[in-house]
Amino acid sequence: MTGRGPDKVAAGYLLGLLAGEGHFGGDGRQPQVTLRMHVRHEKLFRWLEATFPQSRLYGPYHHGGRDYFQWMARGEFLRERLVPLIARHRDLLDDYVAARFDRMCARYGLDPGPTVRG
Repeated sequence: MTGRGPDKVAAGYLLGLLAGEGHFGGDGRQPQVTLRMHVRHEKLFRWLEATFPQSRLYGPYHHGGRDYFQWMARGEFLRERLVPLIARHRDLLDDYVAARFDRMCARYGLDPGPTVRG
């Protein structure tokens, strides 16, 4: 993600991943967006790490019979880059995912900025 943001394909791919597999929440003190998937998706996680270097990749973890990586967006990256990106394309999210995003923003006082309505 450059100063201008990710290209359209990268942004769309990330939005699709977050809509299908992402978690919008936090730890009670700070918001976070988390993507947790099986280690067989390591190539995808390495792409996320390279494309969005302000995010963090954890793992691989081997716990409870599961083998997974966990990608997280927090702090400045989440507030200044990811939340506005999601908000700009909120019309692409289904109602369930949009509501999860909205609840995270409300709970943590995040300003998503302008949204695009389709």
